[in-house]
Amino acid sequence: MRVWDSIASQTKPVRVYETPFIADVRLMAEAAQKRGGASLYIARDDRHAFMAVAAARFFAPLLEVVNLPAWDCLPYDRVSPSPGIAALRCAALARLASRNAGSPPMLVITTSTAVVQRMPPRSHMGVAAFVARVGQAVPQERVRGYLDINGYSRASTVREPGEYSMRGGIVDIFPAGMQEPVRLDFFGDELEAAKYFDPETQISTMPLKEIVLAPVSEIDFSDNALSLLRKNFLSAFGSPGGDPTYEAARERIRRQGVEQWLPLFYEKLETLFDYLGANALIGMDPAAAEAVSERLAQAAEYFEVRKSAASAGGITQHVLPPDRLYLTPKELGDELGKRATVSFTTQNAPEVSAGQIDGLISRAKPGRSFVLERSDPGQNLFDAVVRHIRERQAANKKVIVAAWSHGSASRLVGILEDHGIPSAKPIGSWPEAAKNVVSVAEIAVETGFEDDDLVIISEQDMLGDKLARPRKRKSSAAVIAEAAALSAGDLIVHVEHGVGRYDGLKTVTVNAAPHDCLELIYAGGDKILLPVENVELISRYGAESGEGALDKLGGSGWQSRKARAKKKIMDMADELIRLAAEREMKRAPKTDTADGVFREFSARFPYEETDDQLSAIEDVVKDLTSGKPMDRLICGDVGFGKTEVALRAAFLVAMSGLQVAVIAPTTLLARQHFQTFAERFAGWPLRVKHLSRFVTNKEAAQTREEINNGECDVVIGTHALLAKTIDFKRLGMIVVDEEQRFGVKHKERLKELKADVHVLTLSATPIPRTLQMALTGIRDLSIIATPPVDRLAVRTYVVEFDPVTIREALLRERYRGGQSYFVAPRVADLPFLERYLREQVPEVKAITAHGQMTPTELEDAMSAFYDGQADVLLATTIVESGLDIPRANTLIVHRSDMFGLAQLYQ
Repeated sequence: MRVWDSIASQTKPVRVYETPFIADVRLMAEAAQKRGGASLYIARDDRHAFMAVAAARFFAPLLEVVNLPAWDCLPYDRVSPSPGIAALRCAALARLASRNAGSPPMLVITTSTAVVQRMPPRSHMGVAAFVARVGQAVPQERVRGYLDINGYSRASTVREPGEYSMRGGIVDIFPAGMQEPVRLDFFGDELEAAKYFDPETQISTMPLKEIVLAPVSEIDFSDNALSLLRKNFLSAFGSPGGDPTYEAARERIRRQGVEQWLPLFYEKLETLFDYLGANALIGMDPAAAEAVSERLAQAAEYFEVRKSAASAGGITQHVLPPDRLYLTPKELGDELGKRATVSFTTQNAPEVSAGQIDGLISRAKPGRSFVLERSDPGQNLFDAVVRHIRERQAANKKVIVAAWSHGSASRLVGILEDHGIPSAKPIGSWPEAAKNVVSVAEIAVETGFEDDDLVIISEQDMLGDKLARPRKRKSSAAVIAEAAALSAGDLIVHVEHGVGRYDGLKTVTVNAAPHDCLELIYAGGDKILLPVENVELISRYGAESGEGALDKLGGSGWQSRKARAKKKIMDMADELIRLAAEREMKRAPKTDTADGVFREFSARFPYEETDDQLSAIEDVVKDLTSGKPMDRLICGDVGFGKTEVALRAAFLVAMSGLQVAVIAPTTLLARQHFQTFAERFAGWPLRVKHLSRFVTNKEAAQTREEINNGECDVVIGTHALLAKTIDFKRLGMIVVDEEQRFGVKHKERLKELKADVHVLTLSATPIPRTLQMALTGIRDLSIIATPPVDRLAVRTYVVEFDPVTIREALLRERYRGGQSYFVAPRVADLPFLERYLREQVPEVKAITAHGQMTPTELEDAMSAFYDGQADVLLATTIVESGLDIPRANTLIVHRSDMFGLAQLYQ
């Protein structure tokens, strides 16, 4: 009998020994299928839950796996959970509430934080759905009323879960639990059509016969709920006394943080265990129990902090005690004790007596880590991986290499082939794996494991930390289009008809088939209906709106303006052809791509590349192997991955025997680049040096000598690299970061160096002249417009100054190992904030930076913050915008009303 068979038959709590993470998920998935009904796996946190969901779907592709996240806010926060998280929770609870005795097996994966939260009753979540069928009468006001009551927010263009928009007879909704939004087309009160549509392009896709809407908030604003709110509020707190959250709720306005009053909207809350039933199988991550205790202690602490802050300030705060929002430790223990609760642990099983063991043994062990091979420059990492694979296959075990993304999986197949495993096969699920073939699967797991019949080697086991978060990709064109989404009243330019005004989306019937069209208004009230399939024919007009700007349909004004523009373009083209001819005459050394070596270097990038990054890398490689000098501008926002493009270009050039110079405008930025280059080039036969005021005179002199005699392959520094005393022996490429911040003298010296070598310029905000040269083709241009795939949505809140909220935000960031920015509009505001941090948040260490400090003092302060010597940088808008500080994830803006829009964007 396999271990999962024993787990599936349990009726009381049991401990399973020798079970590392992911091995326990496999056991739970197999047991859930055999046992039937609803089962639950409790992960320690969101990251482990994310990996558990991916692993469960891999091992049991036919099992329904439901993710139930916790609110992504702290107890007693004055902020609400994000709409996406709220929608996921409501969809999962609705799915659980709708189950019956004949429902197929289901595995719910949740976190230690979510399992202790109280929830709306099943009677509410099970009947809260709204069903609309095509051809039936469905009054629009009824649809709108449901959306407003159940947490949907109105938007001009629907792109995120929980949003809706109404434009005449067209209603767009992004329901909870759906991958794409839906578009409802009404004729009067009759629902004529329903279709999915792409949130990026806004183009309709598949038709629907019916749509089922679920709430996207656990609080509804129905008349009954608001009546309960009034009764329960009076019972718990007495008179509201003008509480703004209470008054807003009575007007059906969702104020941030209203979810902390969840118990007041219902007669009684339930728990996740009520949803699952008495016979549910429950599995617990080895660290879940400790995480549960920490969460309950945190809730109790934050409740006391809120109470003490209110009493110290002489104000009334209506805060419910923790046992109204969360299970108590005793309640949780009772619920787990009366069910088949499986506690997984990595420990070895202790013998009780006479060789008997109290519990079950999985006999799995953590996967092999290749950390020693990675750090040993004398060994080839992938040769060691292949040897390990051969050994495990000889032991008659299936071997699966787990990659984080589709791109990583494809690259690993190529690397394994280069190192002697030509038959590596990509697979989508566990049943596809075979013993005699190495399988490569896309499973988002950090570490592998090994048991009786299976070995999983994760990408992180081989290459170190992997920080990617697989998600739906977006093209750069789509991202740019999103930023410039049209709203009714915007001016547009049509290729054939000129300037008009966009008047909204209309649906017209042609040959008995409905078509979505953009209605465009021209001078004199003339109209054009442009099918959404031809949206590429229009673009946004750059000037302000105005009737006088509209062209007349059929008039000659637009055509004459086009003719003049064409002539100017032809003149410009003549000049560009001349410049291009000059460039074609120049020659530069060709670099060797060495595909296998380059692929191994690329595999160590700890993120998944975005489409734009891959495109830019491809452009650069093509330039370097063309035999002509490269002159390319890489334009992208901070943190979008420009440095990785430079790293790969530098690797190719340096491995071809040429020198690379990386020039940055500040010592801090130069040091950041040096640390990145030195880390990525470790283990390769390349010498990387640093030249700035952060190195000693002796080291600087040695670096100059090595540059001049050719011993140094890659050097990173400031304008010190442009000194006359430096004469590169075999310079092959210059990488210039933030070129716009160099002075005239430095740029003249750069021109001397740039004669016949490759030049790669990186910039988030290029100066107009540089951008113009790139746009006109004098310099080549690559744009990185897609954000990194691991970047989460930035959540922004505008609230009144609240000492407790600021304290919580700063401590939350500190305890997760991160850092925070605290930005004020004026130097005069800094003493007050310094005093506040000293008195209210003594646990954090702060560093102050402002424009009245000398450049050296300012740079030293920024360096200390970058090195992690402080938790908080208290600064004015002098904050360095070009630095990538990955640990800094929280920004508090004091007196935001005193900033301009451009400042707030920066």
